Amino acid sequence: MNVPHRIHRFVGLLALWLAVSTLTGCSSGEPRLAVHSLSGLTMGTTYSVKLVGPSELDLFSVRQRIQTVLDRVNGRMSTYRDDSELSRFNQAAPNEWVPVSAETAYVVGLGLEISQLTQGAFDMTVGPLVNLWGFGPNGDISKAPSEQQINQLRPRIGYQRVAVQSEPPALRKQGDQYLDLSAIAKGYAVDAVADMLKADFDAYLVEVGGELRARGKKPDGSPWRVAVESPLAGTRGVQEVIGVNDTAIATSGDYRNYFEQDGIRYSHTIDPATGKPITHRLASVTVLDPSCARADAMATAFMVLGDERGRVLADQLNLPVLFIVKGDDGFEEYATEAFKPFLIQ
Repeated sequence: MNVPHRIHRFVGLLALWLAVSTLTGCSSGEPRLAVHSLSGLTMGTTYSVKLVGPSELDLFSVRQRIQTVLDRVNGRMSTYRDDSELSRFNQAAPNEWVPVSAETAYVVGLGLEISQLTQGAFDMTVGPLVNLWGFGPNGDISKAPSEQQINQLRPRIGYQRVAVQSEPPALRKQGDQYLDLSAIAKGYAVDAVADMLKADFDAYLVEVGGELRARGKKPDGSPWRVAVESPLAGTRGVQEVIGVNDTAIATSGDYRNYFEQDGIRYSHTIDPATGKPITHRLASVTVLDPSCARADAMATAFMVLGDERGRVLADQLNLPVLFIVKGDDGFEEYATEAFKPFLIQ
């Protein structure tokens, strides 16, 4: 996956919101509060923002500010744009420091930390293999590549061959590595919009391509209600409903973006260790974290690890995570202890 994605490339995400417009009067003469909704296009997908503010609010100005932030992130971290900072780095020669913005350096640095934490299950250098399997900027394929094609690219994979410095912000690679930030940049875009809105709004729900970050509560004092999508191919339904405030939510799954060949389904999630799509029974995973960028990357890492290894790591880190696994008679759930308080019965 790459940034920006085409709309149909977003899979396994929190696509169903249960937040409805609300108007509440205040007894002390304060302005009436309402939930305002804004939406638009970015990164090849859509964004939506729900804001709690006065009933009379200059939404045009807010929309412009949101779009400016999203355009900035996309312009720096897209692999679809030849003039982006990320593309310039991917095209650069080995062993030279490539100047980038502070936020691109931050995202790459965070990605490297998560790669170490997950022992390479999350690896931003997996892009060449993603492209080879037809899930990148070059379009779809319906035929699996050969072992020879996979093995030719595997030497290019390895997050350890990428370095980042903060002052001045720059990136460097040891060889012909190709960075793909799609599993973290979309979450970062959510964070960037949320941080921009924080100065003026006490409550909001920001979503980009299915990744979300919530702050505060709705005017009636209730939390934001978000539905975790059921991982059924060809249909859309609700698996669980969670109540959130002051947290981010990211979901990754294998049931929307795939191709089939000879009765075998090939997922868009590529395991960096094998160079091939995942084959385990984990259908989707939802991660909660204060940072949407971190939640986004960790959700991808858990999808690579699978439910058994993923559950061990989630419990060790005491992370709020919901695993939905394909069972013999339907789907089975495993919620970590940290996730259970968010479930709405």
